[in-house]
Amino acid sequence: MIARIRNFSIIAHIDHGKSTLADRLLLTTGLVTEREFRDQYLDGMDLERERGITIKAHPVRAPYKASDGLEYQLNFIDTPGHVDFSYEVSRSLAACEGVLLVVDATQGIEAQTVANAYLAIQHDLAIVPVINKIDLPTAACEDVRREIVDFLGCSPEDIILASAKTGQGITDILEAIVRRVPPPRGDPGAPARGLIFDSVYDDYRGVVTYVRMMDGRIRRGDKVAMLAANRGYEITEVGVFTPDPKPAPEGITAGQTGYVVGNLKDIRAVQVGDTLADQAAAAAGKTEPLPGYVEPKAMVYCGLYPSSTENYENLRKAIDRLALNDASFSFLPESSSALGHGFRMGFLGLLHMEVVQERLERESDLDLVQTAPNVTYELVLTDGARLDIRCPADVPDPSRIEEFREPIARVEIMIPKEHIGAVMTLAEERRGKHKGLGYIGDRRVLLHYEIPFAEIVFDFHDKLKSVTRGYGTMDYEMMGYLPADLVKVDILIHGQPVDALSIICLREHADRRGRRVLERLRKEIPRHMFQVALQAAVGARVVARENIAPFRKNVLAKCYGGDVTRKRKLLEKQKEGKKRMRAIGNVTVPQKAFLAVLGGDGE
Repeated sequence: MIARIRNFSIIAHIDHGKSTLADRLLLTTGLVTEREFRDQYLDGMDLERERGITIKAHPVRAPYKASDGLEYQLNFIDTPGHVDFSYEVSRSLAACEGVLLVVDATQGIEAQTVANAYLAIQHDLAIVPVINKIDLPTAACEDVRREIVDFLGCSPEDIILASAKTGQGITDILEAIVRRVPPPRGDPGAPARGLIFDSVYDDYRGVVTYVRMMDGRIRRGDKVAMLAANRGYEITEVGVFTPDPKPAPEGITAGQTGYVVGNLKDIRAVQVGDTLADQAAAAAGKTEPLPGYVEPKAMVYCGLYPSSTENYENLRKAIDRLALNDASFSFLPESSSALGHGFRMGFLGLLHMEVVQERLERESDLDLVQTAPNVTYELVLTDGARLDIRCPADVPDPSRIEEFREPIARVEIMIPKEHIGAVMTLAEERRGKHKGLGYIGDRRVLLHYEIPFAEIVFDFHDKLKSVTRGYGTMDYEMMGYLPADLVKVDILIHGQPVDALSIICLREHADRRGRRVLERLRKEIPRHMFQVALQAAVGARVVARENIAPFRKNVLAKCYGGDVTRKRKLLEKQKEGKKRMRAIGNVTVPQKAFLAVLGGDGE
C-alpha cells in the first residue's frame, strides 16, 4: 500500500555518523540480527572499510511497526559525505521524499552539512534534523540545536537528539520518519515507469539496474524499454535490498525501490538517470520520460596508463565496467610519447581520483601509471574560437592564444570564529577574493570566497585543517572562467619534451615551479651511464636546469705506472664512449617521477 511507504536518505558532513546510524536502523527494525551485524554494514567495498568513508550510496528496504500499530515500509539510502561524491547524494535525493540531516553534537554544522541541506531544499524534500553523538563527553547539544534552528528556521522541538552508537533516540527518528516524510506520489495502476538511479555489472547476470518506481508495477517476464537509450529487453529477475539483494516474485510497484536484471550484456546501453518504462506504453508514446540528473562536470583531469602496453584493452574494459557503477567520471582515449596508449580521465576531485584508480587496480588486477592531476582551462584563440584544455599537451602554439582563462570556484569555509584571521590570510595567499561573512550560532563563521580552482584542488583543504587545528571545513562549486596570465611549462628530459610532465601555472611562478619540479625529478630519476640534463622551459626560454651526474667507471685503475699519455688515451676513449651513449641512450623514468609534479611548487 503506497500510503505506508517512506523513502528517505541519510545525509551529513563526512564523519558525522551516517553509516553508524544506518547500521542502528538495520538493527532496530530487525533487518539484521546482532549475530550477522558488523560495523559499516552497508559499506560493501574493502576500500570503504579501510578509509572509513562511504563511497557508494546503498539502498535498503526495512519493515517498521509504528506506534499507531500499522506496519510501514522504509526505503532508505546511506549516502557519502565527502564533497567529491556529491553526485551520489544528488542521485539518492531524486529517489526520495525526505532526508535525515545528521549533525555531529561535537562539531556542529559544517560546510557539507550546508551544501547537502541546500540540495534537499532544491528537491523539495522533508528534512528531519538529527543531532548525533550526544553520548560523547564533548557534546554541545544546545549550541548545535541553536545553530540548526538559525540555519533551517525550524522549531527546536523538531530536532531529534540521538546516539547511533548506543541506540538512544533511534525510535524517535523512526517515528519522525513515519510522521513527517510524505508517502510517495504515483499511480500503481498506470503503465510502469521508474528512474534508474544506479547500476552495476555482474559477470554472470550482466547489467543490474537499480530502479525507483514512480508509476505502475514491474515483474519478472515483463518487457521494458529504456527511453533515452532507446533499448528494450525482457526482465529475468526483480528484487529488493534487505539489505542484500533478494528476488521479489511479486515485483516492485510505485513508490518502491529495487533492482532489475534482464538479458542485457551491453554495458553502454544503460545510462544512470534514464527512465525505465513499459515497452508497449513507450512504443505507443504514452510514457513521458522522467527528469534525469544534471551531468556532473569533471574538475580534475589526469592520464591513466597501463604499466604494460598489452594491458590497454583490459584497462578499457575495466573502465567501462566501473563507469556503469560510477557515472561521475569521464574518460577519453589518448596517447603519450612517453607512456603509450591510455585514457584522459576526468574526476570531481582528488579523493574521487584516488578512489577510482584504486578500484580499477583492485577490481581488475591492473598496475596503472597516473600522470600529475590538472584542472581544466579555457583558451580564447586569435580567430575567436574557444578551446577547453584538459591537459598541458593540448595547449597550442602561444602565437595562436589571445587569452588564457582559469576556472574559479565559489568556496564556503566553515570555521570557529577565533580562526578568522589565519583563514583569511590563507585564502588571500591563494589569490582568493573575499565575498562575504556570516555567523551561524555564537561560535561559528561562514566565509565566502572566490578562489582559482587550481589553488584549492591540491592541498588547500590540508592547509585549512592545519591553520584551524582541524576544525575548519569547506565546500565549493564552480562558477566559471576568468582571464589570467598563465603559461605552459615544458619539462625536457635529455633534450626531449615529456608531455606527461608539463604543467600550467602563472607566468610569475613559472621559474619557481619549474625549478622545484626539476629538483624532485633529479631525486626520483635513477643515474645513468651518461649525464642526464633536466630542463624547464616556457616556449623557447629555459627557466631552470638540473643535471643528473653519470656513473663513472675508473678506467685508470689498471694503470699503476707508465707514461701519462697512456692514461690520457684511456680517458679520451671513455669520453668518446660517453658522448656516443648520450646521443643514443634512453632515459628510464619511473612512475614516482610523474607524480613528482603533483603540488610541484612545494607550498
